[in-house]
Amino acid sequence: MTDTILLGLIGDNIAASQSPRLHRLAGAQNGRRVRYDSLIPRLEGLDFDALFARCAAGGYRGINVTYPYKEVVADRLAIDDPLVGAIGACNTVLFGDGPPRGFNTDYSGFVAAYRRMRGDAAPGPVLMIGAGGVGRAVAFGLIALGASQIRLADRDPARADALAMALRAARPGLSVVTGPDAAAMAVGAAGVINCTPVGMVGHDGTPLEAKLMAGADWAFDAVYTPVDTQFLRDAQAAGLDIISGYELFIGQGVDAWAIFTGLPLDQDRLRDDLAAGRDAS
Repeated sequence: MTDTILLGLIGDNIAASQSPRLHRLAGAQNGRRVRYDSLIPRLEGLDFDALFARCAAGGYRGINVTYPYKEVVADRLAIDDPLVGAIGACNTVLFGDGPPRGFNTDYSGFVAAYRRMRGDAAPGPVLMIGAGGVGRAVAFGLIALGASQIRLADRDPARADALAMALRAARPGLSVVTGPDAAAMAVGAAGVINCTPVGMVGHDGTPLEAKLMAGADWAFDAVYTPVDTQFLRDAQAAGLDIISGYELFIGQGVDAWAIFTGLPLDQDRLRDDLAAGRDAS
């Protein structure tokens, strides 16, 4: 490796992302300088394919990919893990000899976040709003956690049905329900999940009315900028266990760092540094 580890993030709404700081801090723990570029196609004057090609040829060790490109990029990668192939979305890309390789640390990050906050508690029947890139990863995480039913609410019926088919193939006999109306599907759900951009910086609001959370046990929001979304505030007020998107952010970042570098990482120190607003010196 060179002295500087060159990484980046491609996405459309990433100005508030903490990923650059996370990876710089991870580098500092190992005495390494990290340059982590925020790459917004519109601001770079390039479409996604052109920007991705520039990264592949530009000396990057790897990149993260976020909304709305996680499914798009998967078609351009060599994917070794059959599970990630079934998810059909990647958020981590490793460059090197041969074709770029794809990984999904949203999947592993979500499972770690759930276990950290709820231990071995069963998810029960779960309503998941949004069946896009991060939604696909979270849905497969729900399979790993033993969800008894997954309800997929998405305004794009074809997208929800495609994910439902992939989930049933991964776990035959799993009950998967799809529909466009999250409100109608919320009754009796033990878990409620937001995997849409609603609630993040620039996309104010919530995907589910507060009154529809009554009777549920837990809630997870994939959004982490801001951490305290309206969705999670409503869930907390209703007495639900809260799993913040920040936990997913930490989990996916730790796993991505391992893929990019193979270098060790003290996660408690990383959390402390991030919470204190520190950056690599």
